[in-house]
Amino acid sequence: LQIQLGIEKVVLFVGEGSWKCLLKYGVEGDVGDITDRDFFNSSSTISLNLGATGSESFDIVIPVYQDTKPMAYLLVGDVGEDKIRVSPVIKHMNFLQTYTNLIVVAIQNKKLAEERLVQVRVNKELELAAEMQAILVPRHLPKNERFEVAAVYKPHQQVGGDYYDLMVLGDSKVMMCMADVSGKGVSAAFLMANFQAYLRALFTYKTMPLAEVIVELNERVMSSAMGEKYITFFIAIYDEKTRGLEYVNCGHNPPFLVRKSGSTDMLIKGSIGLGMFEEIPTIEVGLVNVAHEDVLVCYTDGLVELENEAKEEYSLEKLEHLVRENFTLSMTDLTDLITNDLEAYRGEMPYIDDTAILSCRFF
Repeated sequence: LQIQLGIEKVVLFVGEGSWKCLLKYGVEGDVGDITDRDFFNSSSTISLNLGATGSESFDIVIPVYQDTKPMAYLLVGDVGEDKIRVSPVIKHMNFLQTYTNLIVVAIQNKKLAEERLVQVRVNKELELAAEMQAILVPRHLPKNERFEVAAVYKPHQQVGGDYYDLMVLGDSKVMMCMADVSGKGVSAAFLMANFQAYLRALFTYKTMPLAEVIVELNERVMSSAMGEKYITFFIAIYDEKTRGLEYVNCGHNPPFLVRKSGSTDMLIKGSIGLGMFEEIPTIEVGLVNVAHEDVLVCYTDGLVELENEAKEEYSLEKLEHLVRENFTLSMTDLTDLITNDLEAYRGEMPYIDDTAILSCRFF
């Protein structure tokens, strides 16, 4: 523009929140950001303040639009009054507009390409986190003469903060649990991965009462989350010999034991959530006897708090009623039924949180 067309001075502003000077020639001094959105729409000559060197005036403002939104402005100065010829600005106006559009669009395309590369890296990290999370939950749940177990987990995003597990302890005991990290996404998933690894290590290398397990886990969550997140947690140990189910509910939605006799026990005894305080004030260990064919259902809040189009929550009462009405189903069929009922209930409403279900029938 300067050499071939004789344009004396040019300043190009590109919108990035404020208007930033991308390039300039023919002017001396620093060109600051323009924060006034109406600055370039002045009906009079545009004048730029260049700090210590004074100011410069421009006769022409060429906007560059993307759809109807301005994304850049080109300020062009005319030839001096001592030059007797047609103004190059007027003579080459169409070229100036076309050329500026090409430049700005190229800049925007480069920026979009860089953003796409960042998004590709983020997506790859999410894929790896999702693969890691899939490893956390047991792939094969027992179905034998002792008990039948089924579970499903649907993260709200690509990764989430819900978790369930089942671990056989010796010949006659089994540990089952369900947990939910406050918050969502990658940070919740990594905290849960750390929690799961420590929980399994405790039961692999140590033998301790449930209350001591809770104390250990609380310390672990505090050191990992630094008080920024907490975990609601339900853990139970079933002893086949005594048919006793010992449990602790740490602020989690109460699992319930639907009995063949027709009654329901809500498993609410326990403590506050893990990671809420450095020391848990009180821990109450619950114990219930399990009869032949009784069914235990554990779940996270994303299930019972799911809303339909009328903004009504699915609710614990609806879940319990569904389980009771279909008590004779296998655990796999029951879990599928709950999942399908949730889908029908929400209609066009989105899932607002991670959803996990674990059900177990005792024989």
